Amino acid sequence: MKERLAAVLSAHMGKVFGSLLGLIVGWIFIAYGVLKGLFVVLCIAAGVFFGAVLDSPKGSDGFFGRFLR
Repeated sequence: MKERLAAVLSAHMGKVFGSLLGLIVGWIFIAYGVLKGLFVVLCIAAGVFFGAVLDSPKGSDGFFGRFLR
């Protein structure tokens, strides 16, 4: 049973991730309102973007690298 569930989840990972992300964003909009929810979503997106830039191999050479030395 676990193997079958793992196979189904791995085959449809994008759909599962998108559904969970939609659920979380929808809950934020309902709980906090549209403008506050958009602010939270934008802050999360900016954090993910800057984290990805810093984690990339070229991240320490660029703009942020000067401030993190």
